[in-house]
Amino acid sequence: MHSVFDCYIVDLPLIHNQKGNITVLENNKSVPFEIKRIYYLYDVPYAAERGGHAHYELQQFVVAACGSFTFILDDGVNKREVFLNSPRKALHIKPGIWREMKDFSGGSICLVLASSLYSEKDYIRDYQEFLNYRMDDLHK
Repeated sequence: MHSVFDCYIVDLPLIHNQKGNITVLENNKSVPFEIKRIYYLYDVPYAAERGGHAHYELQQFVVAACGSFTFILDDGVNKREVFLNSPRKALHIKPGIWREMKDFSGGSICLVLASSLYSEKDYIRDYQEFLNYRMDDLHK
């Protein structure tokens, strides 16, 4: 079982020239898994919060493509806040971590690369169920 300290910020590769910058994300290279799904959040209303769930198996690689926002990561024992505000950095979120998102700046775009296709069975949407899952794993 992963902890919030297993989730980490990755410096993404930068190719720079006078016409602008490019960052390339590749399966099993700059992204530490095979990407199966890509989605992005945008036009998040002021003071809105997103997330509020964990995944049994899914890994995520999250980039602030534009603007900024904060992730609150929770492993049932430890909590950690991670502020993203650069398209040059990504947050790798491991399975079994509860995540919430807040403090979206105006015009922010949260780009998410996911390790699997959408499956409702992979979600833990109730916080008490999440805590029970984490405690059950500790006692194994």
